[in-house]
Order: sequence, then C-alpha cells, then structure tokens
Amino acid sequence: MATESQNGTEGQESQPSLNVLAQYIKDLSFENPNAPRSLGNIQNSPQIALTVNVNGKPLGGPDYEVELSIEGGAGEGAGTLFKFELLYGAVIRLAGIPDDNVHAMVMIEGPRLLFPFARQIIADCTRNGGFPPLMIDPIDFVALYRSRLAQAQPTVGQA
Repeated sequence: MATESQNGTEGQESQPSLNVLAQYIKDLSFENPNAPRSLGNIQNSPQIALTVNVNGKPLGGPDYEVELSIEGGAGEGAGTLFKFELLYGAVIRLAGIPDDNVHAMVMIEGPRLLFPFARQIIADCTRNGGFPPLMIDPIDFVALYRSRLAQAQPTVGQA
C-alpha cells in the first residue's frame, strides 16, 4: 500500500529530471564552393565526412550549457560539393541527479535531446544548398562519451 504525505508530493522531489530551458544555433555555416558546377549530374555517391563533438559547462546552480558540434561535407579538394559546420546549444536544468552522474547526464542525455533538431537543421541546409537533404544517422552518445573519457586518461607507463 502506498503512503502519501500530507501535501501529496512524497517522492516527487527526489525524481531525477532533465529539462531543456532553451535551445539555439550558436554558429552555422554552409559552403557550396563549386556552385553551380557542383549542382550538375553527380555520377557516384560522394564521400561524406562527419565530425561530432560535445561540450558542456556549468552555468550556476542546476543549469548547464550543452554544445553539440557537427561538422562535415561531401567530396574533397576540387570535387568538394558542400561543407557545413553547426554548433547547436542548449541550456538544461538537472534536478535529483547524484553528483557523480551529472557529467554523464550533461554529455550524453543533453546531446541526445538536441540531436534531432541539429539533424533537421543540417538536412535543411543541404537541401537549401541545392543538394538532397543529408539525413545523419543516429549517433551513439554513450560511445562518444566513453571514447572521450578514454582519451582523457593518461596511458600507463608514460611520464
């Protein structure tokens, strides 16, 4: 049988939560350096390059800024079709999260919430640049987080 406090809020205060307070484009660039030549009939699928990075910083109290950086392009050198850079940010508020889990929440769950919006912005940019929309596959932010932690760890035996 469940017990209830006098005001009926028992258990609600300790519920972990992550709320997005604001999200925004911090920086956006799209280049179509070889237009209109690049817009012609493309025979082969171009090589797509993609780099993803996540940064987070405390803003004070329970609020954090999360930045999702996605850079990429199609083709290279003289055959470059397009390049883009997107820095998409958000202010998130964490509540009821144990201190030892805050970093992971900011660096994994924050970008996971932002990704669909960033993906749509990039798809719109490539479409508006004259190309088919680039629909980026989902990103494993847990693997990205683990990889970044492993890179930050000093290698045993190195001074």
